[in-house]
Amino acid sequence: MKRSNRLIMLVGVFLAIIAFVGILLLTQNPSRGDTTAGPKTTGTVVVATTDIPLSTRIKADQVTTKEVDLAAISVGAFRDPSQVIGQIARETVGSGAQITSATVGASQGGQITNIQCPANQRCIAVQVDQLTGVGTVIKTGDYVDMIIGLAGDQFPVITTNPTDSAVTVVTGLNGTSVKVVLPGLQVMGTLLPPVAATPQASPGTGGTTTPGTALSDTQEIVVLSVTAQQAEVIRFAQISGTKPLGAVSLVLRSTDDFIDPKTNLPLVPAVVKTTGITLKTLVDSYGVLPPEVIQAVLPKKP
Repeated sequence: MKRSNRLIMLVGVFLAIIAFVGILLLTQNPSRGDTTAGPKTTGTVVVATTDIPLSTRIKADQVTTKEVDLAAISVGAFRDPSQVIGQIARETVGSGAQITSATVGASQGGQITNIQCPANQRCIAVQVDQLTGVGTVIKTGDYVDMIIGLAGDQFPVITTNPTDSAVTVVTGLNGTSVKVVLPGLQVMGTLLPPVAATPQASPGTGGTTTPGTALSDTQEIVVLSVTAQQAEVIRFAQISGTKPLGAVSLVLRSTDDFIDPKTNLPLVPAVVKTTGITLKTLVDSYGVLPPEVIQAVLPKKP
């Protein structure tokens, strides 16, 4: 009997040790024993800690992360600040707002839903194509220079007959004139036609690849912030152009010329004066050789 009692006591002690170890493990990792936890209802998003103006580069101290309800997460919201730091803000962002793909221009839609024209400025639309609009990759928040080109028929050279005052247009002269007339215009919005994604098979893999930019006749509407005087210049060029896209071209500028990359404060860009270009300027200043006039001397008739 004594031996049996000892065996029972040993078994009891062993079971007590196992129970103690099990309780210890559960207290150290309670999630293992929690079978009633429901699905996650919140997610992490990147939000602005201060107002972020259009065209400025997003800085590390301007963003943070925040847990919000899954239903409140905006489409295209970023989850990590490293994904947006250094990117250019393509729209004005208010403090506390989520940073999305639209904020940094990661996607371009086929419509303009809102234009926030700066105070005392006017917003005017310019139509460009891939050649006159930097490949139609201009985005909201960019800065551009506008070049105007006028063909020779805009500057007719005439002669008058002193006898009867008849007017004759001199032909054969190159009167084309090109000039940067409006530097440093801020882009307030862009409009591209929606493009349906057409996956293409990747050679040798059997998978699909996203098609890149291709040469086409795609046209883009670029909305610019201008003064009243600048709006008149643009409209004159649009009317005087020999074809819809022939008079106006846009040249892309760096935003660092207009926004201090360290402070995000506006800069006064350096004034660069250009001469404009005509055929005479190319010959006189750039060494373009005009064609030689060859005179043929014919023998006299007998």
